[in-house]
Amino acid sequence: MNGASRRGLWLCAAAMLLAIAAGCSKPLPPDKMDYAGEWHGKGMWLLITEEGSVAYKRRQGNSTTSVSAPIQRFEGASFYVGVGPLSTKFEVSKPPYKDGNVWKMVVDGVELVRGPGASGPDWNA
Repeated sequence: MNGASRRGLWLCAAAMLLAIAAGCSKPLPPDKMDYAGEWHGKGMWLLITEEGSVAYKRRQGNSTTSVSAPIQRFEGASFYVGVGPLSTKFEVSKPPYKDGNVWKMVVDGVELVRGPGASGPDWNA
């Protein structure tokens, strides 16, 4: 098998995994709808859809972590994201709350703000 065939096989496998992940998501529970939206903070960007999918990017030092998967479950305010046995916990120490007119949440020790105009990680905040 040549390099192009291997790359094609990997791309096909990746596409299948994404399709499976998209099909595995369940809508957010009614009591967790405040989580839905695009959130950003220092070095972190988090998108949570009402359909129960998560897209996440975080930069710490020279490393960047990305996740794109369905929410598996909530435990209190925190939630697990992943497919099958592969999951990661998002530790929510302050669930979504309004501070004046601004929605905020604290995830993995980072204060996030929800709102329009957040197009990706706010690396300079």
